[in-house]
Amino acid sequence: MIVSGPFSSAGRPAAGQPRLPTPPTGWPIGSYDNYSEAQRAVEHLADNDFTVQDVTIVGVDLMLVERVIGRLSWGKVLGTAAVSGAWFGLLIGILLSMFNSQGVSYAPILVGMLTGVLFALIFAAISYASTRGRRDFSSSSQLVAGRYDVLCQPRNAEQGRDLLAKLAMRPSGSTS
Repeated sequence: MIVSGPFSSAGRPAAGQPRLPTPPTGWPIGSYDNYSEAQRAVEHLADNDFTVQDVTIVGVDLMLVERVIGRLSWGKVLGTAAVSGAWFGLLIGILLSMFNSQGVSYAPILVGMLTGVLFALIFAAISYASTRGRRDFSSSSQLVAGRYDVLCQPRNAEQGRDLLAKLAMRPSGSTS
């Protein structure tokens, strides 16, 4: 069983799937306000032995949503860089110590960590200084759709619509 998220792929396209970006085909059999409702609809179809290979979930009215996480300062930038550099340096130091012919030595680990911190601090300071205060916040971006349509190939669209109509008649908390 292949599990994937709303914006991920599980490697190569499945047989019959286009390799290049192409518009989806099929008839609409359901429309939902959020991805989890559309996913629930497809799970309902699968649970009822529907041919889910004919189904496509399409995000419509796409928006790029940038959520501001917090304000940046020199302390946060350099602190984050130091921690990140220390982890990277630790990894390099451990790899170097594994190939040390003098037995167990902590010198490569310590040198790796200090070098990682130093380089991370330098690069973070240059990067943050180059913004000149134009972007003094950190954020997270996400691609979101205004609605999610479930499409189905015409040969099974009517059956799919009937199954989703039965799902809509049930209370949302019901699992059977």
